[in-house]
Amino acid sequence: MRLPSLLCLCLLFAAPTLRAESKKPSDYPLRIHVYGRSETTFYHGRVEEEAKGDGRANLFENGVAHGVDFSFDCSEKLKQSFGYTTYPAKWKKPGRELVVLIPVFGQSNTYSTCSLKTDVKDFVYARHDGNLRSESVDKYHAWMLKHDYDPEHGKETPVNVAASEAEPSGPAESVAPHTP
Repeated sequence: MRLPSLLCLCLLFAAPTLRAESKKPSDYPLRIHVYGRSETTFYHGRVEEEAKGDGRANLFENGVAHGVDFSFDCSEKLKQSFGYTTYPAKWKKPGRELVVLIPVFGQSNTYSTCSLKTDVKDFVYARHDGNLRSESVDKYHAWMLKHDYDPEHGKETPVNVAASEAEPSGPAESVAPHTP
């Protein structure tokens, strides 16, 4: 086999590997907390092929949270965050598209990736009395500091949180409910 043909063949087999997203959590410096999402799952036969939908979340970047409205098209279901837990994320197109690392259910240390088209807000989402509301970035940041909550640095459980202050509250604008 001639060298140019061999080189083309090597590039052909390497191309999918070059395009594939990393599945190492250390490559995902941001964190995203999914509050709610609506989703439609598509099947081929009885095998789940993809899930599409939209939702609301908080994105944690450089110690600050911002609300994010997003749409997605994933090979796996995107689940709502449980409690205060977050998913690892990184920018694919800063401010417009995130790649999120999603754990594969029942398989330790195995992940899939999902791209989210994003609309980053100048406020943060917070739950109060079961309703999703908007809060100022500064107020939410003060709450994070007070409760040592910093998902970007492994602190996914706030400390010293009374039930009445599970998340910041007070005068806030209500956000239309988003049902999963």
